[in-house]
Amino acid sequence: MLRSVRYLVPVVVAASLAGLTSAMSAGAAMGDWTTYRNARHGFTIAYPTARFPEDPANESEDGRLLVSKDGAARLLVGAFDNGENTSLAEYRTYLLEKNYVGAQIDYAPVRAKWFVLSGTRDGTMFYERVSFTCGGKFINSWALLYPAEQRRTWDPVLERIARTYSAGAGRNGACE
Repeated sequence: MLRSVRYLVPVVVAASLAGLTSAMSAGAAMGDWTTYRNARHGFTIAYPTARFPEDPANESEDGRLLVSKDGAARLLVGAFDNGENTSLAEYRTYLLEKNYVGAQIDYAPVRAKWFVLSGTRDGTMFYERVSFTCGGKFINSWALLYPAEQRRTWDPVLERIARTYSAGAGRNGACE
């Protein structure tokens, strides 16, 4: 059912959970922030340029992967057409089974058009927010992954990123 849909964020989340190991110094300043707007899907998100380079590690018209300057954290943001009409519940189940098997989930609200999965797996903290937009036509997602021992450093960054995120509604904002 879910095989033909491109899953930029989930695939990179799984890879990042498997290989996130380097450390960053606690208490480093967040500095300036920049806002990324995706032209194809219309979502926006801001991130601290003191922590992440402005040039992404990987970018496509569907999203972007940012790796912290020290390699300790990853910020993934993307969207894709939901051509198979996967439901919010089906997609949540898919992520739990594909990316978060064995994870300790500590925060997982579900609403009519979005959900969050947050917790720890193999020493890595993760926070993934998924939004269904345009009546489920698009799936927008972002995730931040970082070493659990750096939670005090990264949690404030996560909270601020979460406040800046706006799910998109296509190129022109009209779900077309």
